[in-house]
Amino acid sequence: MDETVAEFIKRTILKIPMTEMMTILKAWDFLPENQLQTVNFRQRKESLVQDLVLLCENKRASLRDAALLDIIYTQFHRHQKVWDVFQMSKEPGEDVDLFDMEQFKSSFEKILRRALKNVTVSFRDAEENAVWIRIAWGTQYRKPNQYKPVFVVYYSQTPYAFTSFCHLKSNTPLLSQALTVASNHHKIVKMDLRSRYLDSLKAIVFKQYNQKFETHNSTMPLQENLELDMHMDSRIIHENRIEKERVQRVTQETFGDYPQPRLEFAQYKLETKFKSDFHGGILAERKEPLRCLIKFSSPHLLEALKSLAPAGIADAPLSPLLTCIPNKGMNYFKIRDK
Repeated sequence: MDETVAEFIKRTILKIPMTEMMTILKAWDFLPENQLQTVNFRQRKESLVQDLVLLCENKRASLRDAALLDIIYTQFHRHQKVWDVFQMSKEPGEDVDLFDMEQFKSSFEKILRRALKNVTVSFRDAEENAVWIRIAWGTQYRKPNQYKPVFVVYYSQTPYAFTSFCHLKSNTPLLSQALTVASNHHKIVKMDLRSRYLDSLKAIVFKQYNQKFETHNSTMPLQENLELDMHMDSRIIHENRIEKERVQRVTQETFGDYPQPRLEFAQYKLETKFKSDFHGGILAERKEPLRCLIKFSSPHLLEALKSLAPAGIADAPLSPLLTCIPNKGMNYFKIRDK
């Protein structure tokens, strides 16, 4: 086994938490289970890693095997990446082609290799007809950097692909071209949607958040919730009860009964020209628009927004600029004068 491959495997295994070690190694399916049973998983991690790397050396692990292990680790820890969403489209009236995953993989890799000699491309099939792609970029004179790969998750026969941060921005057009051509689409655009939570991004673009995120108490009738609240506070006056009922109804109509997809922020860029009834002054003569950036952030932004009105912090309904995030599939907004 090549020294660079051994070092790559070593670094990947070192990242794996001890509680997940056996699970990930079994998912990798490179080392036989009878060999894994001979390893002492209770020893110090450094010693454990040495034993596992030695087993990989004896089995002559390749770069492709090491890349597959890195994909599996990333699947378990996908929240450590920041994911962007790309949307593809076909020409108007263009027929829907029969999709072949193996043909997609072959075409995708050929496009990248035709344009760039030093590149490593690895694939792993996943649930729901998805494929995870790992790309390690090189240059004309340098071998691929295995420690700064970009990951792509593509769901077959859909116009959406999810990509992690790409360190080489110059390769983004090539990656977009490979996705578009291999999936038989005509055009690709980057959506104004980003998050660490890949499953939530998927739920938003596929409009699945009202199904995938339901909980055991999501079907509790609104009236039952109100009666419970009234029972807890018997001093509530009639006017407050009516207002609380209205806020609950508006919040339910806006956000639904189900937990929201998880996003960490929403960003709004405002561009507007200064307007005043008074003539003269520095701002009145300014030709460039005034620019302002507002960012809302929270560990769970949509759930936080959902709780504002019931908590009495904001009036109901909230601004459509805040409530439209899942429906529009955006958490980056640019607001300009009409």
